Amino acid sequence: MPDRPQTEVRRYNAGGRDLASYLAVDPAKEGKRPGLILLPEWWGLNDYLRRRARELAGLGFVALAADVYGDGREAADPAEAGALMGGLFADMAATGARLQAAYDELRAHPLVDPDRIGAMGYCLGGALALHAARIGLPLRGVASFHGNLKRTHAATKGEFTASVLVCHGEADGMVPAEEQSGFRSEMDELGVDYQFISYPGAKHGFTNPEATDKGRKYNLPLAYDERTDRQSWEDMKAFWARVFR
Repeated sequence: MPDRPQTEVRRYNAGGRDLASYLAVDPAKEGKRPGLILLPEWWGLNDYLRRRARELAGLGFVALAADVYGDGREAADPAEAGALMGGLFADMAATGARLQAAYDELRAHPLVDPDRIGAMGYCLGGALALHAARIGLPLRGVASFHGNLKRTHAATKGEFTASVLVCHGEADGMVPAEEQSGFRSEMDELGVDYQFISYPGAKHGFTNPEATDKGRKYNLPLAYDERTDRQSWEDMKAFWARVFR
């Protein structure tokens, strides 16, 4: 068995951008397996997201860390990240096209079981994963870690077919209570199978070891929480085992 998963950059075009996503797979595992679209924090496609893709490959998935900004771009600071993220929400049709393209790219991989594909993401990526389900991509499941939960598309009953796992920090000041309540109401109205796990004391960015330093540097309410990081990863593993069984 290789020491690390096999990785490559997958280039394609969608939503008016040339995209350069990062794919990780364990070639030692035999046969087709579930595929996961992995969506980034507002910083973009960075080392953190690539590491997560490799970890998911080690668990037996084909993982595509999706480029959503174009050219594999990573923001240098919050001002650039905010501008790039704002561009996504200003043109949700183009953003949806990029999510569709990531799905198509992953589905076409020869080791991916086309009937077992999911999406997951962190912060912005959690919102994008939920948006992919809201617009009706045929995903088996969606997992959001400290993600924005606002409705980005008014899905109709039967359009949102994915099961959902939300891993939320109880002390996350960037996802207010009314947003959480609105999300729960939306899921209930749509009849979605969902879990909402709230981790005591955890703040925004709790899965990223760089979050605390970035919070201090940029005066943002971010903090890494090792215990919650590990627990949410285990909760995610249980979720995918159920969704892809």
